[in-house]
Amino acid sequence: MKKQIYLFALLTAISHFTCQPKNDDDTPNPMPDPEWQLTTTLNPAGVNPLCAKLDISANVSGKVKIEVIGQDGDASNIVHTFDDITKEHSIPILGLYADYENIVKVSYLNESNEELLRDTLKITTSAIPDLLTQIDIDTQKPDKMEAGLTLVSYRGISNPHIPFMIDAFGKIRWILDYSNHPILNELHYDVGIERLQNGHFYFGEKRTNTIYEVDVYGEVVNSWSLAPYEFHHNVQEKPNGNFLVTASSNNSIHLNGKTTIEDQIIEIDRQGGGIVNVWDLKESLDENRTVWDVNLNASVIDWAHGNAVIFDESDNTIIVSCQKQGVVKLDEDNNVVWILAPYREWGVNRKGDDLNNYLLTPLDANSNPITDADVLNGYANHTDFEWSWYQHAPKLMPNGNIVLFDNGYLRNYTDAEKYSRAVEYEINKNEKTVRQVWQYGKERGTETYSSVVSDVDYLPHTNNILFSPGYKTENGNGLGGKIVEVDYLTKEVVFEARLSGYSSFQFHRAERLSLYPN
Repeated sequence: MKKQIYLFALLTAISHFTCQPKNDDDTPNPMPDPEWQLTTTLNPAGVNPLCAKLDISANVSGKVKIEVIGQDGDASNIVHTFDDITKEHSIPILGLYADYENIVKVSYLNESNEELLRDTLKITTSAIPDLLTQIDIDTQKPDKMEAGLTLVSYRGISNPHIPFMIDAFGKIRWILDYSNHPILNELHYDVGIERLQNGHFYFGEKRTNTIYEVDVYGEVVNSWSLAPYEFHHNVQEKPNGNFLVTASSNNSIHLNGKTTIEDQIIEIDRQGGGIVNVWDLKESLDENRTVWDVNLNASVIDWAHGNAVIFDESDNTIIVSCQKQGVVKLDEDNNVVWILAPYREWGVNRKGDDLNNYLLTPLDANSNPITDADVLNGYANHTDFEWSWYQHAPKLMPNGNIVLFDNGYLRNYTDAEKYSRAVEYEINKNEKTVRQVWQYGKERGTETYSSVVSDVDYLPHTNNILFSPGYKTENGNGLGGKIVEVDYLTKEVVFEARLSGYSSFQFHRAERLSLYPN
């Protein structure tokens, strides 16, 4: 009798753990049918009328795929799948057209990318501000272009500056308009905005001397004061998250007793705030060198005009573009590593270093030193080598070379020949040599000439170069800016846009990037 009781108890326990709940017909209950609720909020931050926030609440976990249907065929569609698998989602819908009933397809997927639910939304947007700019697309080869949109840090109007993104067809698909913002209604970002490693955007603001971090909606999520320094031109995120900033100091005094500006580089602690390092260019460079349009008799002396700074992770140094001196690499103690500039009239710095010892020796195509004094001093060009003049926007390429925008203003100390270039230099810091390995723009002459500002970028997925003269470029219908994407190997133009209109100053920077962070 006891054996029968024990056997019955054991079978009951096994049944408790292995049997599925059953319906009245003894069949297992299926998973619930997927259901969801969708809510959209247009322009949630009040500054980006071409976006919406989509909130989803579902009874089963899944991930969301959205597709904004473009006006110009499949190549203009904006498609993105979010990785988070959960029942609650709050995601941005980006890439809407202005003053238009946008069609947005939404799919709900399981982990195997099988579609559980789908819906089609209609989102009607309002008109965007009259930017007083005309966008003309002259060349467009989407299959050869770097994917993404082109972010234009527009400067054609001010108070505030208004960045926007255009697609391959010249349509504006993203914009930030802070006209009614309580703090940024007079936004002056100088160089412009860029994307952080976390997917947000950031910019330095000249009026408030503050770095701002904003999300894709344009909502301010963080800020860092530069006090007691003043912002100008450029801020760059380091790999550790800190910010390198080109700055001015009211306490910066030239050896002649006058105030100087735009000759400081500072590093801001991203986590704790505050300044963790300062590079005073008067200590490292020659503040008395005047060969590039420097007036030491001015009431306020702009002798260096630092317009860009980047970090070189390979040796823990910074590379600074000084529009009125050249390009210099500095270590973290403000010691000069090398100087990329014509040899003319370099002296000593405040440390007593003879800066002629840090000038890079140019090489010809066969890697032989160029010894012609006229070339070295910048009075003439070599067949294989030209110095950059009043340059902007240096970038490090994956191969370690530097690419920058050579404005060409007063090239060879004259105004006789006007052209700007994207130029790539190979620099050997140990040998202190420089070799020009690639260029584009000289052959375009004045049609891509920009005496100031402007940008160049290396596009890693296609090996293309984005060459962007942004000021008083000849556009056929007036002066403005151009954005030219060229194949690095063939120099074929695969995309070209002209921006013209109210102002001949269209932008300081232009970037190609994905609308959603990768």
